[in-house]
Amino acid sequence: MKTGFCGILLALVLTCSKQAKQKAVSPRGTDCTQIKALSPQASSGLYVIQPVGVKTPFKVYCEMRADGGWTVFQRRSGGAVSFKRNWAAYKSGFGTLTQDHWLGLGKVFSLTKDKTKKWTMRIDLWDHSDITAFAEYRNFRLGNEKAAYKLNVGPYRGNAGDAIRGVYPGVDQNGHGFSTADRDNDGCSPCIFGDVMENECAPSEGGGWWYSRCGSAGLNGEWHPSGSHIGWESGLHWRTWKSSEAYSFKATRMMIKSVPEKSTCV
Repeated sequence: MKTGFCGILLALVLTCSKQAKQKAVSPRGTDCTQIKALSPQASSGLYVIQPVGVKTPFKVYCEMRADGGWTVFQRRSGGAVSFKRNWAAYKSGFGTLTQDHWLGLGKVFSLTKDKTKKWTMRIDLWDHSDITAFAEYRNFRLGNEKAAYKLNVGPYRGNAGDAIRGVYPGVDQNGHGFSTADRDNDGCSPCIFGDVMENECAPSEGGGWWYSRCGSAGLNGEWHPSGSHIGWESGLHWRTWKSSEAYSFKATRMMIKSVPEKSTCV
């Protein structure tokens, strides 16, 4: 009986030790970039982060690439998760972090308000032939909720084109607040497109976004399957890559990384 008890006790000790080690190999950080810097071999997956000034840590999906750790805040790959949501949902987030989701404007703001870091936003696009393109914007940040989470982006690079600044004058989405069906910040009062009059962009586009007279970029609209992905006013649009006839993409991903903090070691 004594040997059996000791065996059970030893098993419990080993189990606790194993669990402690499992927790140790899942490092925390202020963002995915810091986690990657602290653990260069870290693989893509779920991590807990706690941005500076945030009291409650939260989970994110980190895309660990050769160029650093990226915090994913939007993923689309199908129609299972509806992005036709109201302001409260876009603020708090929805979906499943390992699948299609929107992290939440509040969480993204909590990351980018850290003025000790600069941020880059990357947008990855997949068309229905699985051809990819990307757009990166330096100096990305969001305003607070009072400013409607206003979008701010700096210089662009990539091969998808600068759709945020638009394919024609007057639709620059940089500097505009976020809009949803129940919170209009798109600047239309109304907007006239040929013989079409638009009072609000979010209801017709199908999801929340930083609309400016609707604009050339909008990745939160209704998802359309292959064969039914061209010509829809709603959709996943980035009109500087595909033609302006409303090509809706198969998949998208939006993520941010911070410029690594300079070491204070002597």
